[in-house]
Amino acid sequence: MALWPSMAVLLILVVLSCIGEVSSLGERGVLSLRKLQWAQTGDGRSCFSQKSRTQNGATILEMKHRDYCSGPIRDWERELQKHLIADDVRVRSIQSQIKNVVSTQIETQIPISSGVRLQTLNYIVTVALGGRNLTVIVDTGSDLTWVQCQPCRLCYSQPEPLFNPFISPSYQSVQCNSQPCHTLQFATGNSGLCGNNAPTCNYVVTYGDGSYSHGELGSDHLVLGTTPVENFVFGCGRNNKGLFGAASGLMGLGRSDLSLISQTSNVFGGVFSYCLPDSDATASGSLILGNDTSVYKNTTPISYTRLVPNPQLSSFYVLNLIGTSVGGVALSSPSFGKGGILIDSGTVITRLPPSIYEAIKAEFLKQFSGYPPAPSFSILETCFNLSAYAEVNIPTLKLWFEGDGQMSVDVSGMFYIVKRDASQVCLALASLAYEDEIGIIGNYQQRNTRVIYDTQQMQVGFAREMCSFS
Repeated sequence: MALWPSMAVLLILVVLSCIGEVSSLGERGVLSLRKLQWAQTGDGRSCFSQKSRTQNGATILEMKHRDYCSGPIRDWERELQKHLIADDVRVRSIQSQIKNVVSTQIETQIPISSGVRLQTLNYIVTVALGGRNLTVIVDTGSDLTWVQCQPCRLCYSQPEPLFNPFISPSYQSVQCNSQPCHTLQFATGNSGLCGNNAPTCNYVVTYGDGSYSHGELGSDHLVLGTTPVENFVFGCGRNNKGLFGAASGLMGLGRSDLSLISQTSNVFGGVFSYCLPDSDATASGSLILGNDTSVYKNTTPISYTRLVPNPQLSSFYVLNLIGTSVGGVALSSPSFGKGGILIDSGTVITRLPPSIYEAIKAEFLKQFSGYPPAPSFSILETCFNLSAYAEVNIPTLKLWFEGDGQMSVDVSGMFYIVKRDASQVCLALASLAYEDEIGIIGNYQQRNTRVIYDTQQMQVGFAREMCSFS
């Protein structure tokens, strides 16, 4: 499915994560504002290509924030506003598609993959396809992997050469009567397209902001790190439009048969994990393919929760949120235990049902009292003026899931810093419009956390980790 946004436009995070040093104090954390500054993006060349290595049978790919591939940004506040708006469009697109699937039931087999905005997709890795290195955006909310291809009728600008299937000895077109072509309906929301006399299967992926990728379905030799994958099926895009951060395409890590994790299940056991880095200019994280937990650098034990089965939402990673705590104080809400929260690498800011959001906000304000207020910013309504402080002591947020699963939000993921002088610092959470909408755990709150997706055991795991590639 193509749930995009942006993956997330975390250049926002760029600003936010330059918050300074953080230290934990039990159920509270100290956020140092002394070194607060806005990071500068790269020149567009330093992001290509990312590193990789193999360790204990696992493939480890370096992850970078895509905004550092976009060149210098002159007006940070305007960019932050734009990206939060794009993030909100993604969330509303997800909600509208979920309602559409639920209301039409399964008869129509319409997946929740098409129609989501691309601008917020955030993190990139480098793979080798047909013998050529390509940098792609990573998205757990999408299924079909695709890259821009020659000959291209309409392509957006990218620094890497376009993939040329004609010079790849292992490239093959996927035929219309094949299983991958039949699977496109579920993976993209659109059936495979075949001309009257053309045996080749063509695909269409469209997004809510008018972005799209059209082309033919193909297969080729893929190398992830040093791990080869034969006959990998992907979209060879010859008509592409949108803001993809200069990446060559997209890696789909959803749950349909066409996703990368499904196609490589015999190699990696259907398990992948990531640790999303802070968004400063030198920060790297990692995408790990494989089920060997010894390669993780987690500082707390892994806690797991089951994936909630839902035939209508089977490409999403859905969890059952049963509770939250702020500063060690457990909260209550009628929406807990309803089995309805997604974890998504493409959404930036976590969205919660109104009752959960209001409970968190009220307890946070109770414990974080005495600080002057500041105006709201875009979707963020709870803001402070912290310009007079070198550091602040803030209550930490924990999310509790069915079973033993728990996720502690890194203290740097609690505040979204709008102004360089800290005169406008906002609680980095937002409310959904309605109680029956599904919550989404965004990537801003996932930073410095190892998130493990196990599609074979149907579970997701969490552990604290200072994200890096080294």
